[in-house]
Amino acid sequence: MLQRLTPRMYSIASSQAKHPDAVHTTVRVVRYHTHSRDRQGLCSGHLGERADEGSTMPIFLHANANFRLPEDTETPVIMVGPGTGVAPFRSFLQHRQAHGHKGNNWLFFGEQRASSDFLYKDEFGNMLKDGTLTRLDTAFSRDQTKKIYVQDRMRENQKELWAWLERGAYFYVCGDASRMAKDVEQTLLDTIADGKDCSPEHAQEYLNDLKKQKRYQLDVY
Repeated sequence: MLQRLTPRMYSIASSQAKHPDAVHTTVRVVRYHTHSRDRQGLCSGHLGERADEGSTMPIFLHANANFRLPEDTETPVIMVGPGTGVAPFRSFLQHRQAHGHKGNNWLFFGEQRASSDFLYKDEFGNMLKDGTLTRLDTAFSRDQTKKIYVQDRMRENQKELWAWLERGAYFYVCGDASRMAKDVEQTLLDTIADGKDCSPEHAQEYLNDLKKQKRYQLDVY
């Protein structure tokens, strides 16, 4: 009568180089109200609240060959990961930190409130101190009257973003596909157009070249 449940996919949020015997994930419990009842996401609710500590459950690994760090460890990377989209970037940063890679790392992180939603705040703060993170720009949309998102922080730093791209930086986006990823891509196109002083069409050609070089990578859902 009913279809089988589809698997839930979560990005690995840790590096084997730092945590050889564990795999970390970043899970937010989905909550909503419908048909006069409060409900939870099936998998996120199970992981976050219903499963006892020490419980086991079936998992599988799914490789994403198109979302990974550049082979050249000195290549700069720019990472845009609002909310739980920050998960793979935590693993990227841990990997570079553990191996002492010299490439610069710039993270854009966004959420609603800094006081309650700043995921991995202490860890990222320590990465800033030890130089693993070159830059960390945050956008907390509900901490002021005007909502601020990661694309707004990108827009504020267009000249620096363009300079990183011209140095060969890889650009990564992880998270919501319906709005965030589209807004980030448009802001990136605007950045390219301003940096090159070119038309939107030529900016799109530049972005297409980034994709061909695998320097523009998405993990959106």
